[in-house]
Amino acid sequence: MASTLLSSPLQGFTDFRFRNAFNHYFGGIDTFYSPYIRLNGKLKIKQSYQNDILPENNTTLEVIPQIITNDPEEFVFVAKYVLSLGYKELNWNLGCPYPMVAKSGMGSGLICNPDRINEVLQRAHNETDILVSMKMRMGYENPEEILEAFRILDEYPLKNIAIHARIGKQLYKGPVDLEAFEKCIGSTKHKLYYNGDITSVSAFKAMEKRFPSIDHFMIGRGLIADPFLPSMIKNNNTEYPANRWSIFSEFHDTIYQQYDEYLSGPTPIKMKMLGFWEFFSQSTSNPQKTYKAIKKASNPVKYRLAVDQIINAEMKVKSTY
Repeated sequence: MASTLLSSPLQGFTDFRFRNAFNHYFGGIDTFYSPYIRLNGKLKIKQSYQNDILPENNTTLEVIPQIITNDPEEFVFVAKYVLSLGYKELNWNLGCPYPMVAKSGMGSGLICNPDRINEVLQRAHNETDILVSMKMRMGYENPEEILEAFRILDEYPLKNIAIHARIGKQLYKGPVDLEAFEKCIGSTKHKLYYNGDITSVSAFKAMEKRFPSIDHFMIGRGLIADPFLPSMIKNNNTEYPANRWSIFSEFHDTIYQQYDEYLSGPTPIKMKMLGFWEFFSQSTSNPQKTYKAIKKASNPVKYRLAVDQIINAEMKVKSTY
């Protein structure tokens, strides 16, 4: 049984520019989830969120929009908007672990509130034709929270529940809790997707072996750190292509150019690419040195020089294998 691979959304990283370039240069992802739409109490969708899910910006991808909210009114409003664009599904984020989000009762901070979850889902299913899917942690404080939430979730015709096998309080620290995830499999009628720490082909195979009933796997940070990973998983291959770094270089230049056009001035593009290199550097032969070189690059010219030096150095490392 071939597994389906999905791109877990990362706020600030996996927008349509990244998704399109990723799909063009690397492939391997069957479905992308957009970073969440957040309304902040006003029934108005920011232009950047609109641009991200416009069909004309996602012509070569299968994309599922995502929302983060604890408000039924907001959910229905966004559901009607995405339906108007031709989407059939809206993914609801109950996974975001960041304290500012969780403490305001959204993301993973909402999992412990089944009554509010019920209110939102009731309105969504009564007032729209949207197909709802979930992206969750196992709780914020403890992994038992999701088991309570399942009692409500099982009352609705959800498409699936994707579970990141950590609690919110962990953020991304410490190991995934595979025993708690296993408990989830027998505790709901819904189809489950696995998410968390798929950072290599061997890590993926270990999850596939551990959970034979799961055939949908989400890759988040691992996909940015090693963009070749999804296609290598799909091809059951641990060998990088011979032109690995030239492909990466073209991909990098594509997203750099697009973000440079979109962002105004040298500081925003520097911060944007620094964020990406926090992940990209993990696939280089010396992550610390690589990231330090990018961080030190104080202007666009020095940045380009640093990137060229990093890629040239990696090509030389490759040729000595």
